[in-house]
Amino acid sequence: MPEPRTLADLPFASYLEDHDGEHLEPGGDYNVVRFADREFPAQAAGNARFSESAMSTVRFTDGSLRRSRFNDVWLHGVQVIGTDLAETGWLDAEIVNSAFAGVALFESSMSRVVFFGCKLVSINLRGAKLRDVTFVNSILRDVDFTEAELTNVSFPGSTLEDTRFAQVKLKKVDLREAAELGIRNGVDSLKGATITLAQALDLAPVFAHTLGITVKD
Repeated sequence: MPEPRTLADLPFASYLEDHDGEHLEPGGDYNVVRFADREFPAQAAGNARFSESAMSTVRFTDGSLRRSRFNDVWLHGVQVIGTDLAETGWLDAEIVNSAFAGVALFESSMSRVVFFGCKLVSINLRGAKLRDVTFVNSILRDVDFTEAELTNVSFPGSTLEDTRFAQVKLKKVDLREAAELGIRNGVDSLKGATITLAQALDLAPVFAHTLGITVKD
């Protein structure tokens, strides 16, 4: 299981410069920037670009960063509440001890992204594309993967509660190390996923219900 890096571990740490503005600009270019101990309420900063940047103890509420790009970024202790992150792109991102709640991430793309000890609640990932994404020791509650594409995604130590997988496309998705596997719907779309025998037995009632099978002793 991978371990999260500290700020000092980042290869671009010595080049970071503190963000000196009160707001984020639409289409803004934030390269090698550090955001620390900041709050960004109701920001309208769509199409912004964050590269080789770090965020620690930052809070986003409401607002929109739609279609923004996050490349080679490190987030630690970040809170994202009710924010529009739809159609965003994430590449080589590391998200540590952070919380996302009521966030729109539909039609987003994530590649080589790791979540460590995060909490994701009521997240809309419909139609998103996740490739080489790992959720480590995280909580995913009421996360909607409907019609998403997941490739080489795993959930070691993570708890999935009330998760939706309807019409999802899975390839090399490993659910075996999930601490809890709670699926609301979409068990008929789990082709391409690997689960344990114990998980299969736990999901048996859901499989039976989905297939219209009545089980009686």
